Amino acid sequence: MTARPGGSDEVSLPFGQGRISGTLGIFLGALSVLAVLCFHFPEYLTTPELRRAYPVDVLRWVLLAGMVLAVFFGALSLLLSPSKRLGFAGIALALVAQWLGGAHVEVDAFDAPVVSFGFDWLVLALLANSLVFVFIERVWPLRAEQPTLRRGWRLDLAYYAVSHLGVGVVLLATTFFSESLFGWAVNDDLQGVIRSQPFLLQLIEVLFVADLTQYAGHRAMHEIPSLWRFHAVHHCPEAMDWLSGSRMHFVELLLIRALVITPVYLLGFSEAAVNAYVIWVGIQGVLIHSNTRIPFGWLDQLVVTPHFHHWHHAADAEAIDRNYAANLPVIDRLFGTYVGNRGRWPERYGVVGKPLPESFFGQLLYPFMGGSGKS
Repeated sequence: MTARPGGSDEVSLPFGQGRISGTLGIFLGALSVLAVLCFHFPEYLTTPELRRAYPVDVLRWVLLAGMVLAVFFGALSLLLSPSKRLGFAGIALALVAQWLGGAHVEVDAFDAPVVSFGFDWLVLALLANSLVFVFIERVWPLRAEQPTLRRGWRLDLAYYAVSHLGVGVVLLATTFFSESLFGWAVNDDLQGVIRSQPFLLQLIEVLFVADLTQYAGHRAMHEIPSLWRFHAVHHCPEAMDWLSGSRMHFVELLLIRALVITPVYLLGFSEAAVNAYVIWVGIQGVLIHSNTRIPFGWLDQLVVTPHFHHWHHAADAEAIDRNYAANLPVIDRLFGTYVGNRGRWPERYGVVGKPLPESFFGQLLYPFMGGSGKS
């Protein structure tokens, strides 16, 4: 691995030198180890919502494939690379996964604790997002010169891991917030009317309601200095890709999730509509940060796309405090905060003014230390 001067963690992955295969081997080997641990300790390392949804037998085959591929890519790296570190590391991780039981670990009955950590969610999401979005960014790149492991990727990966591991805690906290503070406002008749509507109509409504609430919270994060200090963490990456959107302070994560889930809870949308909404925002939230210029055509005017959201993250003066919506651009049009700039992309990204710390804990403490950068 090579890094640029000045503490950069950018990694060069030239083709044919064993670094790509070595990196893939380590990646798949590490995910395999985490997956085996999920089979050993499902009560503590998996999320109840996912446990009810995924087919365990299929996941065992996925785990086995991951271990085999980790060994394959590790061996390929050993053949191609003068340095053997990456190849040996990938093979070693796969062997550790097998030593821990591999795909044959039996899962006994267990009592679910109040709080568990989403290692399963982390493994599945990271695997799926990497496969899909790295491919998209290589085939339809916005900035072709930007490497996959660009500067800041380790920090963004840390945020990605923390947010996915803590999904159970976030869900518990936001649900408690909605039910304890607003449970009195639940109206069974209103919820009955909402649930009686066709699924597609409910999905459109939940997208609009959730995005309207998210818009209010997002705009407040920009316009109230004490809140901006938390939101600045999300804006500090100077490059955009599928992983950069993960950089978010835990205080903002809790506030925005609680704000968005409250009207959805009060209106009582059907489980199918809410699940579809969650899937939608999960995919769209990654896509809109990605380093891609896929032409969406007329969809640019209907839903938030990478072009729309890149202008929100831009440090160009014309884009400051614009394009707040997460799903529907019409909301920014309604409130006068829309910027289109069709055919053009931002020149630069990040906060304007004094840069934020470049460490996870430095950014964690930054909002409490009086930081005041603005983007």
